[in-house]
Amino acid sequence: MSIEKLNYTLIDLIKYFLKLGTTGFGGPVALVGYMHRDLVEDKKWINDSDFKEGLALSQLAPGPLAAQLGIYIGFVHFGVLGATLSGLAFVLPSFIMVVLLGMAYQAYGGLPWMQAIFYGISAAVIGIIILSSYKLTIKSIGKFEVPSIKNNWLLWVFYITATILTVVTQKEEMLLFLALGFIYMIVKAPPEWIKRPKTASMFILTTAGFSTIELGKLGDIAWFFTKAGAFVFGSGLAIVPFLHAGVVNEHGWLTENQFVDAVAVAMITPGPVVITVGFIGYLVAGFTGACIAALATFLPCYLFTVIPAPYFKKISQNKSIKAFVDGITAGVIGALMGAVIVIAVRTIVDLPTALIAIGTVLILIYIKKIQEPHIIGIAAVLGITIKMIL
Repeated sequence: MSIEKLNYTLIDLIKYFLKLGTTGFGGPVALVGYMHRDLVEDKKWINDSDFKEGLALSQLAPGPLAAQLGIYIGFVHFGVLGATLSGLAFVLPSFIMVVLLGMAYQAYGGLPWMQAIFYGISAAVIGIIILSSYKLTIKSIGKFEVPSIKNNWLLWVFYITATILTVVTQKEEMLLFLALGFIYMIVKAPPEWIKRPKTASMFILTTAGFSTIELGKLGDIAWFFTKAGAFVFGSGLAIVPFLHAGVVNEHGWLTENQFVDAVAVAMITPGPVVITVGFIGYLVAGFTGACIAALATFLPCYLFTVIPAPYFKKISQNKSIKAFVDGITAGVIGALMGAVIVIAVRTIVDLPTALIAIGTVLILIYIKKIQEPHIIGIAAVLGITIKMIL
């Protein structure tokens, strides 16, 4: 931790993250930008070096990018207490919002006006996810150009394989992602301990053993969302395919429409996009389910941030770890693209929804001043208008 004289207190930092969690729209990239502008450039609470280290750790570790960075910033000057309170302050406002929206959704979800609103919103969400998955592909794997594909051919193989498997099986296999990570690590930067296969075998056996444990409904929720927080790499919407596979296909907790609506709720609320888990948890098991889902999702990312933080300078230089993360990320982004295809086929049901989805993509590309929450609002109005006409 830094020891220079501070020009702010822990209370100041908590107030800042409460405000950011209440008003910070635009997804993980935008939230990271707000933090840098406010805390590094304007307030000068954190120096640029500490900020970049936190961002690097957040990108290397699984879990929601913006929340992890907020936790790390709290850790820099105030240790574990600062990390804990900063993380809670950032997540709590949006959690309260999604729970309230969950209450309204359960109470009025069957009414025609609510269905009309989400008819438009769901189509817009598909457009948002399509563009987000494309951007994640460009950022994490490379451009759709021959030189890029040649340089990163193995990552492209992982990406395409995960896309096809997700479309065909309509579920995610975490062991596949781990395998892709290990394969890429062995090819690119094999570590010393790879010569001791018992460690890897024991890990896989342990993971497989845990997956067979019989739990009650709340236990199932806790275990599923813990896996979501612990094994999903990539920011924001990268968690969507994992949630879709488990919530809709494996457990049958939500219908396809309810799941897309849950993603839409994440779009219209500030704070981390991953907070949609609170909405899902509420629909599955009420307020208790919402609390368990949110806690289970964010606890792993908290631990993955706080535990390695003191040693990160050394960890960040480890080529094997970087290669492992790159391999997993290629699979996760491929699965996201596959999930987009699966969800889009079921959500884009007619010409109006297709036009809303296409219009959303075009607006986000060409009209920079209009952001996701604005588009969601427009789509809601369009949904009501279309249903009144039809």
